[in-house]
Amino acid sequence: MFTQPLAPIAGSLALSALLAALPLILLFLLLGVFKVKAWLSALIGLAASIAVAIIGWGMPAAMAFSATAEGAFYGAFPIMWILVNAIWVYQLSVITGWFESLGQLIRSISDDQRVLAILIAFCFGALMEALAGFGAPVAISAAMLMAAGMKPVKSAVVSLLANTAPVAFGAMGAPIIALSGAVSSTHPELTTHVLSQMAGRQTPFVAAIVPLVLVFLVDGWRGVRQTWPVALTAGVVFGIAQFITANYITVEITDVVASLVTIAVVLVMLRFWKPSNPLPLDHSVVPDEEAEALKSGKLAHYPEITATGARRIWGAIAPYAIIIIVFSISQIPAVKAWLLSIGQVKFPWPGLNAVGEDGKMASTVLNAAGKPVATIFTFDHLRATGTLLLLSGIITCFVYKVKAKDAVQAYVTTIKQLKFTIVTVLSVLALAYVMNLSGQTASLGNALAAVGSAFALMSPVIGWVGVAITGSDTSANALFGLLQVTAAEKAGLNPVLMAAANSSGGVMGKMISPQNLAVAAAAVGMIHREGDIFRKVVLWSLGLLAYFTVLVVLQAGPLSWMVPTP
Repeated sequence: MFTQPLAPIAGSLALSALLAALPLILLFLLLGVFKVKAWLSALIGLAASIAVAIIGWGMPAAMAFSATAEGAFYGAFPIMWILVNAIWVYQLSVITGWFESLGQLIRSISDDQRVLAILIAFCFGALMEALAGFGAPVAISAAMLMAAGMKPVKSAVVSLLANTAPVAFGAMGAPIIALSGAVSSTHPELTTHVLSQMAGRQTPFVAAIVPLVLVFLVDGWRGVRQTWPVALTAGVVFGIAQFITANYITVEITDVVASLVTIAVVLVMLRFWKPSNPLPLDHSVVPDEEAEALKSGKLAHYPEITATGARRIWGAIAPYAIIIIVFSISQIPAVKAWLLSIGQVKFPWPGLNAVGEDGKMASTVLNAAGKPVATIFTFDHLRATGTLLLLSGIITCFVYKVKAKDAVQAYVTTIKQLKFTIVTVLSVLALAYVMNLSGQTASLGNALAAVGSAFALMSPVIGWVGVAITGSDTSANALFGLLQVTAAEKAGLNPVLMAAANSSGGVMGKMISPQNLAVAAAAVGMIHREGDIFRKVVLWSLGLLAYFTVLVVLQAGPLSWMVPTP
């Protein structure tokens, strides 16, 4: 048995937290300051986390390496399973020439980069987050922006930053559902609905400003001055729709409703109003080192597309329409239950479980309170996001009449292109699992929580750290949800507010998570340049976190009337 120590370094929680943070600090310094390639930075960070776990936290080496293997496996499935299939779907449109038609269709709606950033990265990206989650929204929206003619770097940065407002309710409400599951055993009053209500009274304040930030990223203050009506409209409409759905309908479809309503409102608005002096697309000014990412690579035996009208529109959007249909069908309760019944396997992870005195398999990892840490791996292969994307790709092959040989070749090419991204993501998830199972993450979280009444300031930071480590708001909620509630009670703060702040504040950490940086870089053909993207988004991540923290402090004080009563 291994019991996680909270303060293994000289009995000091502060010193222990400092050492626990070392692998993360090392990872971000290598990536952002010393410009070391992401895959190498991740491997060095992983090595540091294993060394700290074994030497500092006293975790048996066999357990540390077993945790490494579990994290790497989770990185492969479901994370890389999602990305590989999402990029493959994109490649199918590239090799057939439909990718170029998609760009033409997008430009027919607007040839203004600022408007397209709002429509594609914010609105459509939110719909993808609602249905698929994980890395799919960033990968797909970045590819679509690049198809329209935006620079690869800009496409990646805009897509990452846009993937904030919808994340707390992403993947059909998975983060809020996971948060409720993490705290309901000790606090049954913190139901999914109550936490959904609270998050729905926080994320709209983020949504309201994100489109303004996007147009600033694309065109500076000039862009804000010229496009603020549509940017503000998109943000406010999205926020209001989130609030209404999360509070009065159901958590699962919060982002679906918000994204579809916002898309409709923005498209109607653009029929009657357009920004002055539109910002042209970047086709003619793409730097040489990025030009490679814009080459279509269309196979010679696929003829030029001559379709017009409705057929051309359908052909251009077919992969994305198919994805929406497939994911929507998978969320029908009867279908969802059927997929769950035939396509989910749970098993105790080897090396972290043993047969107990009662003859049953039990976790051999205990937290500081002596309670077993969950080490059961859920292999959800049939209804997994990646599997649904693979099915969408197969349907796309039939629609586009892609030859089987070409489809397989495109898949193999996709894996080859992503080889360094795969190493990065597997290493980062392995690092996260080692930190979590050894107790490093708990020490870090408890140190941040030991600030008394100032915990209202630290609560969003804890969520931010959790998402930065794991790349997932769902995982961060499962990791830190109970910690937030326990610390809130000790500090005399509202547990509902602090639990929701973990989820809503955590989303600001998603854009700097190494695994999401790797996804964004891979989606726009910029392998090895994750550090460049990181440097462009890190200050925005910190700025939005500070903005959100002010909201939480106000909701803990003068705006406490906003907190729902369980």
